[in-house]
Amino acid sequence: MNLIKILEDTNAILKGHFLLSSGLHSDKYIQCAQVLKYPKYAQILGNELSKKFNEIPDYIISPALGGIIIGHEVAKAFDVPFLFTERNKDGKMELRRNFYIEENKKIIIIEDVITTGKSTLEVLNAIQKYNPKIIGIGCIINRSKKNILNNYLINSLLEIEAKTFEPDSCPLCKLNIQLIKPGSRKVL
Repeated sequence: MNLIKILEDTNAILKGHFLLSSGLHSDKYIQCAQVLKYPKYAQILGNELSKKFNEIPDYIISPALGGIIIGHEVAKAFDVPFLFTERNKDGKMELRRNFYIEENKKIIIIEDVITTGKSTLEVLNAIQKYNPKIIGIGCIINRSKKNILNNYLINSLLEIEAKTFEPDSCPLCKLNIQLIKPGSRKVL
């Protein structure tokens, strides 16, 4: 499987000048929704990601919204239940929709892309009250430059290095390259 080619063919990897959700600017943006909109690729990626783990979990958990499709596909590959966290009215990540985890269950957290790890850490915080046994973290693309997050190994299908810049020192801004906020594809 040539993942880079699949991602490029589906426009999941974009090059330009992007505003990330972290507030940083970047020369690349990964929009996994573009590849995951194709069920055959979602299934292939889910199967491949499940092979990165040596232990079968009791649950797969992902953050809404980006991790839902790939998380579901990984859960399908393991034939285990899939749960997702989402934000409450106060913006705090939590299990909702009557989702719960029995104590001491084995969990794998699945994301589409890990950039800073913030969403993954929010999922970890949201499920701590269930006293889970975290097997690991998985993602399609790791662009964090980290192999470990909160003492858990990050298993990814691909590591992509994308340059990030603070807005006040961004060389792309200095070159007057149009800034795009992905998702909405809004030019700023």
